[in-house]
Amino acid sequence: MEQETHTPDLQHPDFSSGSTPAVHLQIQAALHELKRLTGVTLTLPAETPEDEEAALRQIRCLCTAYKEKYNKAQFLLSLMTDSVPSYDVAERALRLHIAPDENRILFLLESRSISDDTVLEILKNLFPAQSRIYLIPVTETQLAVLRPLHASESEEDLPQIAHTIVDTLNTEALAHVQVAYSGLVKNLLELSRAYKETSLALKVGRLFGSGQNVFPYNRLGIGRLIYQLPRSICENFLSEIFGTEIPSAADEEMTVTIDRFMQNNLNIAETARQLHMHRNTLIYRLEQVEKRTGLDLRRFEDAMTYKIASMVLNYLQTERNSQT
Repeated sequence: MEQETHTPDLQHPDFSSGSTPAVHLQIQAALHELKRLTGVTLTLPAETPEDEEAALRQIRCLCTAYKEKYNKAQFLLSLMTDSVPSYDVAERALRLHIAPDENRILFLLESRSISDDTVLEILKNLFPAQSRIYLIPVTETQLAVLRPLHASESEEDLPQIAHTIVDTLNTEALAHVQVAYSGLVKNLLELSRAYKETSLALKVGRLFGSGQNVFPYNRLGIGRLIYQLPRSICENFLSEIFGTEIPSAADEEMTVTIDRFMQNNLNIAETARQLHMHRNTLIYRLEQVEKRTGLDLRRFEDAMTYKIASMVLNYLQTERNSQT
């Protein structure tokens, strides 16, 4: 059985005979708000109306400062970035009325317009008000959505939820949004892990998920491996494929062609039809690649090798651009 704790009653201020009823009530309300936020019971002696006015201002400033430091979004962001000691999590969560243990999913949204009031309002309307969903501003271009996974839902429903977010913001706010989502977050202490997952998923998705807007943390494929390889290993791999003349960037048109060719199980006729080109034109492109690299893209193994080389080229180019 849980031990019952006694909270002392809120002490009323000692008002002078010159106290105005309006200020008296405002101070009582402010003291109650302070207690609700912090759990602290404050005794306030006030001898003159001027003292009461000054006390009221100070209490309101204290409440505002506390809200700014300990509001839910700021607390959750601190958890995401490992800025809260683990021993302090349960107490602060209780104070903010956030359940410390609940199955949740973290969605990380990225868009140039993610901080717009319109986008935030649409997101608020997208989720029910009483659904314990938290919108957490991360940067000027990133916003996290911490959402409970309901008993009737499973992780198989997550792609649909993510696509709903993307489609809604695209339609109603004309915002191009990319979304990554984490694995199951069983308690608040796992938020840091979830944030690392979604951050990596966004980075890998931007690099290798051409044309995609939703990036599950556990479906990053070979992109995850390439992203975590040392640069020297990537350069050695490219030397094996291209020799001494390594291109500075992947041929975008050829990359699209190879992607479609592999999607069609190396079917030349179907790929040519979908790309609106003559069959002989496609064959010529494939032969040019073979002449340059020795890779016959009509063989699956060689086609896969070339695709990986293109991904590595894109990765290295992005790394170079980020350093300039």
